[in-house]
Amino acid sequence: QVLSGCAIIVRGQPRGGPPPERQINLSNIRAGNLARRAAAGQPDAKDTPDEPWGFPAREFLRKKLIGKEVCFTVEYKTPQGREYGMVYLGKDTSGENIAESLVAEGLASRREGIRANNPEQSRLAELEEQAKSAKKGMWSEGTGSHTIRDLKYTIENPRHFVDSMHQKPVNAIIEHVRDGSVVRALLLPDYYLVTVMLSGIKCPTFKREADAPEVPEPFAAEAKFFTESRLLQRDVQIVLESCHNQNILGTILHPATCASSPSPQNGNITELLLKEGFARCVDWSIAVYTRGADKLRAAERFAKERKLRIWRDYVAPTANLDQKDKQFVAKVMQVLNADAIVVKLNSGDHKTIHLSSIRPPRLEGDSTQDKNRKLRPLYDIPYMFEAREFLRKKLIGKKVNVTVDYIRPASSATETVPAFSERTCATVSIGGINIAEALVSKGLATVIRYRQDDDQRSSHYDELLAAEARAIKNGKGLHSKKEVPIHRVADISGDTQKAKQFLPFLQRAGRSEAVVEYVFSGSRLKLFMPKETCLITFLLAGIECPRGARNLPGLVQEGEPFSEEATHFTKELVLQREVEVEVESMDKAGNFIGWLHIEGLNLSVALVEHALSKVHFTAERSPYYKALLAAEEAAKQKKEKVWSHYEETPVEEVVPVLEEKERTANYKPVFVTEITDDLHFYVQDVETGKGTWLGPARGAQRPRVPSQPRCSGAQRGVPSALGCPPSSGARAPIAGCPAPLGALPTPAPSLPSQKETLPATRLAALPPAFSARVLPAQATEYKFAFIQVPQDDDARADAVDSVVRDIQNTQCLLNVEHLGPGCPHVTLQFADSKSDVGLGLVKEGLVMVEVRKEKQFQKVITEYLNAQETAKSARLNLWRYGDFRADDADEFGYSR
Repeated sequence: QVLSGCAIIVRGQPRGGPPPERQINLSNIRAGNLARRAAAGQPDAKDTPDEPWGFPAREFLRKKLIGKEVCFTVEYKTPQGREYGMVYLGKDTSGENIAESLVAEGLASRREGIRANNPEQSRLAELEEQAKSAKKGMWSEGTGSHTIRDLKYTIENPRHFVDSMHQKPVNAIIEHVRDGSVVRALLLPDYYLVTVMLSGIKCPTFKREADAPEVPEPFAAEAKFFTESRLLQRDVQIVLESCHNQNILGTILHPATCASSPSPQNGNITELLLKEGFARCVDWSIAVYTRGADKLRAAERFAKERKLRIWRDYVAPTANLDQKDKQFVAKVMQVLNADAIVVKLNSGDHKTIHLSSIRPPRLEGDSTQDKNRKLRPLYDIPYMFEAREFLRKKLIGKKVNVTVDYIRPASSATETVPAFSERTCATVSIGGINIAEALVSKGLATVIRYRQDDDQRSSHYDELLAAEARAIKNGKGLHSKKEVPIHRVADISGDTQKAKQFLPFLQRAGRSEAVVEYVFSGSRLKLFMPKETCLITFLLAGIECPRGARNLPGLVQEGEPFSEEATHFTKELVLQREVEVEVESMDKAGNFIGWLHIEGLNLSVALVEHALSKVHFTAERSPYYKALLAAEEAAKQKKEKVWSHYEETPVEEVVPVLEEKERTANYKPVFVTEITDDLHFYVQDVETGKGTWLGPARGAQRPRVPSQPRCSGAQRGVPSALGCPPSSGARAPIAGCPAPLGALPTPAPSLPSQKETLPATRLAALPPAFSARVLPAQATEYKFAFIQVPQDDDARADAVDSVVRDIQNTQCLLNVEHLGPGCPHVTLQFADSKSDVGLGLVKEGLVMVEVRKEKQFQKVITEYLNAQETAKSARLNLWRYGDFRADDADEFGYSR
């Protein structure tokens, strides 16, 4: 270090630590003093400015000597211990005499009263005369005021000053090194003397206490020497990055800090300190580091792995793990909450993984939760449902890369914190995206803050902090000032009354979308219905699954064989997946019974096929009965699991029921008598002659009609309406008899849903041969196959009106396509043109296509779908506003 134009500090080569320092004052010469700031404890003291030519003399020596090897001789030593002597540039006294060079440049003068008694003093006198003659330095004309610096020790607004530099490098001289990461710098050319703290790091410091000597922390002296030897009084560039308590945060660049590199420009002392183990990263300032926090973390990691200096006792959080346990690929099976998932390893084992360094949404302060109602975290904690859904849609069923960051040991419970088991915390990524970072950036989680010495944190902790800063700035999720989203989800599991109310809606809806929230057993699940915003318990229809173990009062009932395998199979296939369900009925406990489909697979059939369930006799009435029987027969042949003890009966031949490979088209003529409001229709068979019995009966009935017939509640038989219209006759039960007697409301022929009011004179009792007990209903109910009726009342009414106009009271051709709940599903053709009535409705855009998976129907389904696309393109009726069923944002909707 150069203290002034006539004083320097030298030290030898380091051996086992920082070498001792020694101040040498140049004898026989005097240079101007440098400015000095007034002492802080003396309010009356004033700052002392530079003496003329004092700073140029210092700069001359600094540029000539800093970092160079010198040779010095001590001529004498004062009682106070100050040493005076001669300094030569180089290894011996043959080098350049520094005092002579100063005098020759006019930057120093001989001390007054010194006589030329020896050659050295004579040489100084001669050089001084030459400088005077040449008017160099202090001997030039003028007072030398232009060499006096206007030093600025304070900055009124440091934040504004830093921002005005726009993070551009500023030329500076390092005047003092307080410790390895804090320096005092002179900013050029305006001579601001500022304290600069290196952004993102902290070196060991010297503890200073009143009336006590400095106590260095381990490696504090070494870190200070490391920085001093590279930066002290060197020309550097400083990137001013931020401001903290009047201290400026910045990055110092200098070639000497990376002299060993191929390109020694702009070496970075910050990264070098970390790499050599002299510093650690600090979270509070690493975000302002303009060259990327990842570089600092990488340099720190380099020192940790090699246990350099301050990391000599470092033990990695995952030091006890094998490499295969530190990084692996796994399949996500379940999302537990907003920061934990269950993955399936390649070995088949399941492992719970917690996302490192993030905290899921939680209730803050006094909650408005009803104390009488049980807290449901998923729906009652703000943004917990959104966070869970984000992870579920992104991860369920997908393979992810897991990098274990640390193992959080188990903790015991306290008064405020519950007990936690050991947790594996890791960074989970999919497609190069850090899931925790994505969650934080959407404001669906927050970042945990740690003590500075706590190394158990995410390996991408800085990216998490940056993502949280963006979420706060943009007001995302938890950081939003908008109203908190409320999820009113009705849980009707086991509530018989509510279940009865919901049953008709779910039955009419056909296939409904759902999310499997929980799997109780192989055939018992808990579903979330997003459109209905309710939770239901769902039982798979058509199968008999092994019962699982149950806890009963006073005892534990063991599960049946293969019950756990069935539960595991169902969990892996459908847990937290989006499925479609068809609700058929409900049991006494309020549980819904029906069919569950996932990606075209019927779960009941899948369980039977894998020998984890048997077909129940109730499946006989279902459209999936053939598939269930075929799957059961195949499972029986394998003799696995529930069929492991199966023995074939040798006497009876079991004829396997196979699905039809081709569609059967066997059209028969029928007469359409009525169309209902839900687009079902009633027909009479033309070939069998149903409906022709009334003609010959009319003559026998008409004479027996009484002129004043009697009607009372006790006389509700099945009379004949002799005219509906008057020229025809039909039978129907009497619904009521208003007073006064004169008109009777009665259902229309064979159609219990239609009522008509008739005068009593047009009614007569039927002969016994035509009673309802002897002669069954002559009209049969059917439903159109391959089409879906619109849910909207107006749209459905348009479809019904069109069908009424086209086919009511006309003869058509009918073909039964498949059986369904309630009535068979058929296709109708016009008797003359042979064109498909249902296809015509699709072409007009009045109905939608019901897609079925059976192979024999694919040709017809394709024709229907093509007609539907044509109607969409033409914007007909249902499609006038486009495809209302489509979801523009697949990521946030349920795929169809």
